[in-house]
Amino acid sequence: MAELNQDSGKGKKGGKVRAKKNGGKVDLTAMVDLAFLLITFFMLTTSLNKPQAMDVAMPDKNKMDANDNLEIADNRSITLLLGSDNKISWYYGQLAKPIYPPTTVAYGKEGIRQVLLKMQKEVPARSGGKDLIVVIRPSEKSVQRNLVDILDEMKIVDVKRYMISKINNDEIEVLKGEGLFN
Repeated sequence: MAELNQDSGKGKKGGKVRAKKNGGKVDLTAMVDLAFLLITFFMLTTSLNKPQAMDVAMPDKNKMDANDNLEIADNRSITLLLGSDNKISWYYGQLAKPIYPPTTVAYGKEGIRQVLLKMQKEVPARSGGKDLIVVIRPSEKSVQRNLVDILDEMKIVDVKRYMISKINNDEIEVLKGEGLFN
């Protein structure tokens, strides 16, 4: 049982001798119980920060063959090659005969976001009203943060169709030519 003892003596020496009076006792058991009840209540009713995660629909591994090649319309697709030094090389169409040749940009509002917004307006005009398809190809020299940043950009500019794919040797040569494969 918790108690609070109080001393009622004056602490002075000398003078009249009086009988020592015992101070009052306060029982703190109820206050301790109330404190634990309040702590428990606030712990159970407080909502903690929930981690934010983006949903990415990935194909089933069992249904895809390693030799399957997905054909994408040239006039609807841009390809983003994630290189080193936090840079992206992108091209519009096929690499062999691109509509826009490979160009290097940075991440962020002034870099790849401007490209994506521009292409979102241009692609429907070129493809008869069909929307943009973005192919994201990370290289072995890019870091995980780059992939997360580009997925965030897809969400920010509201690109509905995008995919993550393996980079091929011709695209690695493009990155090497632009100094993004160090």
